[in-house]
Amino acid sequence: MNTPKRFFSRLAVVLLFVASISQSVEAQNTAHALKAQKANKIEQKKYKVTFIELGSVRCIPCQQMQSVIKSIKEKYGEQVNVIFYDVWTPEGKPFGKQYNIQVIPTQVFIDENGKEFFRHEGYFPEEELVKVLKTKGVK
Repeated sequence: MNTPKRFFSRLAVVLLFVASISQSVEAQNTAHALKAQKANKIEQKKYKVTFIELGSVRCIPCQQMQSVIKSIKEKYGEQVNVIFYDVWTPEGKPFGKQYNIQVIPTQVFIDENGKEFFRHEGYFPEEELVKVLKTKGVK
Protein backbone atom coordinates (compact mmCIF):
# COMPACT_ATOMS: atom_id res chain seq x y z
CA MET A 1 0.00 0.00 0.00
CA ASN A 2 2.89 2.39 0.73
CA THR A 3 4.52 1.54 -2.58
CA PRO A 4 1.96 3.31 -4.82
CA LYS A 5 2.04 6.40 -2.58
CA ARG A 6 5.83 6.53 -2.71
CA PHE A 7 5.81 5.99 -6.45
CA PHE A 8 3.37 8.85 -7.06
CA SER A 9 5.21 11.12 -4.64
CA ARG A 10 8.49 10.49 -6.43
CA LEU A 11 6.82 10.91 -9.81
CA ALA A 12 5.40 14.27 -8.73
CA VAL A 13 8.84 15.44 -7.58
CA VAL A 14 10.43 14.39 -10.87
CA LEU A 15 7.72 16.12 -12.91
CA LEU A 16 8.11 19.34 -10.93
CA PHE A 17 11.86 19.20 -11.45
CA VAL A 18 11.52 18.70 -15.21
CA ALA A 19 8.97 21.52 -15.46
CA SER A 20 11.24 23.93 -13.59
CA ILE A 21 14.19 23.11 -15.86
CA SER A 22 12.16 23.67 -19.04
CA GLN A 23 10.92 27.04 -17.72
CA SER A 24 14.49 28.05 -16.93
CA VAL A 25 15.69 27.17 -20.45
CA GLU A 26 12.80 29.09 -22.05
CA ALA A 27 13.53 32.13 -19.86
CA GLN A 28 17.21 32.04 -20.88
CA ASN A 29 16.29 31.86 -24.58
CA THR A 30 13.88 34.78 -24.25
CA ALA A 31 16.46 36.87 -22.37
CA HIS A 32 19.06 36.08 -25.04
CA ALA A 33 16.64 37.12 -27.80
CA LEU A 34 15.76 40.39 -26.05
CA LYS A 35 19.43 41.23 -25.59
CA ALA A 36 20.13 40.66 -29.30
CA GLN A 37 17.03 42.66 -30.22
CA LYS A 38 18.23 45.69 -28.21
CA ALA A 39 21.67 45.48 -29.81
CA ASN A 40 20.06 45.36 -33.26
CA LYS A 41 17.99 48.49 -32.55
CA ILE A 42 21.12 50.41 -31.57
CA GLU A 43 22.99 49.17 -34.65
CA GLN A 44 20.06 49.84 -36.95
CA LYS A 45 20.42 53.61 -36.70
CA LYS A 46 23.70 53.72 -38.61
CA TYR A 47 22.42 51.61 -41.52
CA LYS A 48 19.97 52.51 -44.29
CA VAL A 49 18.49 49.00 -44.18
CA THR A 50 18.62 45.99 -41.90
CA PHE A 51 18.26 42.75 -43.86
CA ILE A 52 17.23 39.84 -41.65
CA GLU A 53 17.47 36.31 -43.00
CA LEU A 54 15.39 33.84 -40.96
CA GLY A 55 16.26 30.29 -41.92
CA SER A 56 18.43 27.37 -40.90
CA VAL A 57 21.79 25.95 -41.84
CA ARG A 58 20.03 22.59 -42.38
CA CYS A 59 17.46 23.83 -44.92
CA ILE A 60 18.44 23.54 -48.61
CA PRO A 61 16.91 26.84 -49.87
CA CYS A 62 18.40 28.52 -46.77
CA GLN A 63 21.82 27.09 -47.64
CA GLN A 64 21.44 28.55 -51.14
CA MET A 65 20.78 31.96 -49.54
CA GLN A 66 24.14 31.88 -47.72
CA SER A 67 26.07 32.98 -50.83
CA VAL A 68 23.56 35.81 -51.38
CA ILE A 69 23.94 36.92 -47.76
CA LYS A 70 27.73 36.87 -48.03
CA SER A 71 27.67 38.88 -51.25
CA ILE A 72 25.32 41.52 -49.78
CA LYS A 73 27.61 41.87 -46.74
CA GLU A 74 30.66 42.30 -48.97
CA LYS A 75 29.08 44.77 -51.41
CA TYR A 76 26.80 46.80 -49.13
CA GLY A 77 28.14 46.20 -45.61
CA GLU A 78 28.57 49.93 -44.93
CA GLN A 79 24.89 50.62 -45.69
CA VAL A 80 23.13 47.35 -44.89
CA ASN A 81 23.09 45.53 -41.57
CA VAL A 82 22.88 41.83 -42.48
CA ILE A 83 21.60 39.47 -39.77
CA PHE A 84 21.04 35.70 -39.95
CA TYR A 85 18.97 33.78 -37.41
CA ASP A 86 18.85 29.99 -37.48
CA VAL A 87 15.27 29.53 -36.30
CA TRP A 88 15.76 25.80 -35.78
CA THR A 89 18.09 26.48 -32.83
CA PRO A 90 17.05 27.49 -29.31
CA GLU A 91 18.81 30.85 -29.76
CA GLY A 92 17.12 31.64 -33.08
CA LYS A 93 13.65 30.24 -32.44
CA PRO A 94 12.37 33.36 -30.61
CA PHE A 95 13.13 35.45 -33.71
CA GLY A 96 10.96 33.20 -35.84
CA LYS A 97 8.12 33.93 -33.44
CA GLN A 98 8.96 37.64 -33.22
CA TYR A 99 8.80 38.05 -37.00
CA ASN A 100 5.84 35.67 -37.29
CA ILE A 101 7.40 33.59 -40.05
CA GLN A 102 5.42 30.86 -41.78
CA VAL A 103 8.19 29.26 -43.90
CA ILE A 104 11.96 29.36 -44.19
CA PRO A 105 13.83 31.06 -45.55
CA THR A 106 12.08 34.37 -44.91
CA GLN A 107 13.77 37.71 -45.55
CA VAL A 108 12.65 40.76 -43.57
CA PHE A 109 13.77 44.28 -44.50
CA ILE A 110 13.70 47.06 -41.91
CA ASP A 111 14.30 50.74 -42.66
CA GLU A 112 16.51 53.10 -40.66
CA ASN A 113 13.50 54.02 -38.49
CA GLY A 114 12.97 50.41 -37.43
CA LYS A 115 9.89 49.82 -39.59
CA GLU A 116 9.49 46.69 -41.68
CA PHE A 117 9.07 47.76 -45.29
CA PHE A 118 9.37 44.49 -47.22
CA ARG A 119 9.15 40.75 -46.65
CA HIS A 120 9.89 37.79 -48.91
CA GLU A 121 9.47 34.05 -48.40
CA GLY A 122 11.66 31.44 -50.07
CA TYR A 123 14.89 31.74 -52.01
CA PHE A 124 15.50 35.38 -53.00
CA PRO A 125 17.89 35.94 -55.93
CA GLU A 126 20.54 38.57 -55.27
CA GLU A 127 19.53 40.83 -58.15
CA GLU A 128 15.93 40.97 -56.84
CA LEU A 129 17.11 41.54 -53.29
CA VAL A 130 19.31 44.45 -54.43
CA LYS A 131 16.25 46.09 -56.04
CA VAL A 132 14.58 46.10 -52.61
CA LEU A 133 17.69 47.66 -51.01
CA LYS A 134 17.83 50.38 -53.65
CA THR A 135 14.29 51.53 -52.78
CA LYS A 136 15.80 52.84 -49.52
CA GLY A 137 18.77 54.59 -51.12
CA VAL A 138 21.36 51.83 -50.90
CA LYS A 139 23.96 52.33 -53.64
